[in-house]
Amino acid sequence: MSRVRPALLSALLLAAPVASAAPGSPIVAEDAWPRIRKARIQKLLPEAMARANVDAWVLICRENHNDPLAIHVGCENAGGTAAFLFFRQKQTVHGVALSPAGEATALRDVAPLDEVVPLERGADLYAQVASRLAAAKPARIAVNSSTSVMVADGLSATQRAALEKALTPALRKKLVSSEDLVSEWLSVKLPEEVDILRKAAELTSQMQIEAYRAVVPGKTRDVDVARFLRKRMAELGVGDAWAPDQNPNVQSGPTRGHSHATERVIQPGDFVKTDFGIRVGGMWVTDIQRFAYVLAPGQTQPPKEALEKWEKGKKGNRIALATLKPGVRGWDVDKAQRDWMREAGSEPVMWGTGHPVGYWAHDVGPALSGAQKGAPAKGQSARIVRPGQVFAFDGFYAWPDGGEGAQRIVSVEEMAVVTETGAEYLIPPQEDLVLIPSAPGGALGQGPSHPAP
Repeated sequence: MSRVRPALLSALLLAAPVASAAPGSPIVAEDAWPRIRKARIQKLLPEAMARANVDAWVLICRENHNDPLAIHVGCENAGGTAAFLFFRQKQTVHGVALSPAGEATALRDVAPLDEVVPLERGADLYAQVASRLAAAKPARIAVNSSTSVMVADGLSATQRAALEKALTPALRKKLVSSEDLVSEWLSVKLPEEVDILRKAAELTSQMQIEAYRAVVPGKTRDVDVARFLRKRMAELGVGDAWAPDQNPNVQSGPTRGHSHATERVIQPGDFVKTDFGIRVGGMWVTDIQRFAYVLAPGQTQPPKEALEKWEKGKKGNRIALATLKPGVRGWDVDKAQRDWMREAGSEPVMWGTGHPVGYWAHDVGPALSGAQKGAPAKGQSARIVRPGQVFAFDGFYAWPDGGEGAQRIVSVEEMAVVTETGAEYLIPPQEDLVLIPSAPGGALGQGPSHPAP
């Protein structure tokens, strides 16, 4: 076990103010997404279609209840029903929008496509799609219908029925799920996107440390820490990485899984977990946990037993990072981390080791899970890790606490990007517990009894 830094260092970290999101220097430029989206279609979609072995991809877009992937292809502003078609042509793709005439002019200005075809009122959209597909002669046609990748399930039952009715029997037989295509495409991030996620991760971590600065043991509740962070999110102009009611997820007691913060009062001897993510540029999200330990009066560092639990969880995270590299399956990373848990004497946990992160907190791509019960890799955990993918993953150490089945869990969660040869953390990982003193006049003595609501 590595030596824990003195409490003074943790106190200095607590005193460091979070960086401001100055108006002139945002994490993401205002025009970033349209430009990056176009680059993603040109640079990444051809290879993703090849890996998924599809020749054409059909997306149907509509108003009010649009396809989840609309914003990734340029049809997020659909009014009348439109079709976006992508055809693989060796090392490139050809993108075509079949759009209601009233929206086609604006679409030509902003859509990341090669061709926008206006359709007059009353035109049969699905007949036009069928005609284009027949001319292209694709062997496999991807549509957004999936039982395992939810964002690849945007084609409604009525839309699919209309599409199949318009297609010839031969073309109908060529329809396949887009789940492999979507996973291969969206899981890989461009270098510019990785830089955005790196900056967002740094801000996320800084905000969490700032929140711990305001904790007063015996007075501050989990929900106060959450409210503090939500106030800072509003001040900094960042959004939620997941459901606002559960972001941040602050827990000082037995684990509650994915949960809202409660009224529990933070006490000496508690491990405090903050699971938190922000959204920047309207598109990119983070998912990071930071842990604190509440010292008892007179303590300058945690008891040996607490430090051992922290170090065991941290080592699990480092083992996961060392296993994460191009060519492995998500399952392999999960197994390596769980093998360490068993060796370290941890109780089992239900959660997978990690998941892709980027456009959603639980993004598409290889799931770092599936090895809980020794079953073989299947589904998302069998997917292959590739360079450019970004993951959030934990190192777990769990022990019983309270009633039957109750646990406390140290879950050291960091974000990392896969490189050509391995993986690297987006930001420096948490090495030591943030120490929260109990005695008046300590590092937190100047803070309020509760973080500001």
